[in-house]
Amino acid sequence: MSIILGVDPGSRITGYGVIKCVGRQQIYLGSGCIRTSSDELSLRLKQIFDGLSQIISQYQPDQFAIERVFMAKNADSALKLGQARGAAIVAAMNADLPVAEYSATQIKNSVVGTGRAEKAQVQHMVSALLKLPAPPQADAADALAVAMCHYHTCQSLVALGGRANSRSYGRYR
Repeated sequence: MSIILGVDPGSRITGYGVIKCVGRQQIYLGSGCIRTSSDELSLRLKQIFDGLSQIISQYQPDQFAIERVFMAKNADSALKLGQARGAAIVAAMNADLPVAEYSATQIKNSVVGTGRAEKAQVQHMVSALLKLPAPPQADAADALAVAMCHYHTCQSLVALGGRANSRSYGRYR
């Protein structure tokens, strides 16, 4: 069993999603958004750090996954997004959590089946796969998708490792 905290970083709204994984089952624990209220970037970064630190304390995850920065048209926006990611990653590292990073394309492909999925498609699939009564807010759904992508990636690596070990065992037998 593991608990994964997924994060969709943003300098104004940072989404988070927490799932518990038991075997092949993914169970929804919680999700939401950290909405920053200051016009000053340094205060928004502190709010992201403090908010995620509180979520980590509340849910006690043992794994942390975050979306990678994509290259935006606006360089200033990309820099602010990178700083928001940094605040989130420091919160995870302060709690001694391993950090995994995934591109938006990887996340969408893992949850929806196509790397070019729209936000509404991600919301729908997250809701369906986690058996939620209603789709979560877009940023929270994206964060849950990050956590689910991490789970799927870990499961694939375990499966590949098992097959690789069985193949080499048969070869050297």
